Amino acid sequence: MVVPAVTAMAANALGVLRGGLADLRPVPRVLVDQGPNRSLYRMSPSHEGDPVLLVPPLAAPALCFDLRRGCSLAEHLVDRGRRTYLVDYGTVAFSDRRLGIEHWIDEVLPRAIRKVSEDSGGRGVHLVAWCLGGLFSLLTTADRPDLPVQSITTVASPVDFTAIPLVAPFRPLVDLTGGYLLTPLYRMLGGAPSYVVERVFWATGINKQLTKPLAILQNLGDRDYLAQIEAVDHFMDNMIAYPGRTFGQMYHRFFRANDLVEGGLDLDGRIISLSGVKVPTLVIAGRNDTIAPRRAVERLVPLLENAPDVRFETAPGGHLGVLTGRRARDTTWRHIDAFLGDQVSD
Repeated sequence: MVVPAVTAMAANALGVLRGGLADLRPVPRVLVDQGPNRSLYRMSPSHEGDPVLLVPPLAAPALCFDLRRGCSLAEHLVDRGRRTYLVDYGTVAFSDRRLGIEHWIDEVLPRAIRKVSEDSGGRGVHLVAWCLGGLFSLLTTADRPDLPVQSITTVASPVDFTAIPLVAPFRPLVDLTGGYLLTPLYRMLGGAPSYVVERVFWATGINKQLTKPLAILQNLGDRDYLAQIEAVDHFMDNMIAYPGRTFGQMYHRFFRANDLVEGGLDLDGRIISLSGVKVPTLVIAGRNDTIAPRRAVERLVPLLENAPDVRFETAPGGHLGVLTGRRARDTTWRHIDAFLGDQVSD
């Protein structure tokens, strides 16, 4: 037993040194539409049936849905015969600093949703979204009931920002300064730069980062474990910046005012209420998520008072792990499969 284990460890170590163990090949895709901050892809091969549109958050790359072969929700949906699409916002430049939340919920997502429906023969679209992508999907659907949205699945999308441990220590200082602690900084930088976003994600898992070398040594014989670490590192290396105005709105409306926990969002006097969501919705929270803990996510459920079907599920994993970790295959993805199976009219 010792010799095979040592052989596996040596082979894995050699694989890491030679360029890695993770299969990072993306699922084949075809560009079907493009516009400002919007590239829409159909994942190949094309299938019949209601389309599923994968909606990423800002700042995180769209590869969150296609992390690596075997841990790719996009690959899973395609293999299940789903007609799958992905919207990619691309990179965010300093010139994008004036783009606000309105840009994403008035332009980017509505255009992507309509194009997916058109490309699928006029069928309704099922949105599957992660983190902030879930909030934008809900706000877009609530504000635009004419859009051909059939259902929404949100994964790790928090609405109660007072329940997020990461931001709790900063709240007294923000209140003391009248909320303008970060305003001059993000205005000067044009937003939240990608390296800042990466550091924040890193900080949320600092314990794992500190013990990572030891964990790698302890799991040197587990090829899948090492491949997952490699894929997550690749994801972290591709973080994207937040546009200045969007970051400012999130800071003041989500973090300071905690608008969403009251059921809506105030965009300069324009109120979008989550009660406007009138499609079936699945809400999933990660049991080990420190960025969007269960309490912050579950608070969404009673706010969707006009949705005909609201389901809440939990699954193991942190903020990224609940979406695309190794255990997501048998937990989160099964919840999504079951929900879509009840909604999709193939």
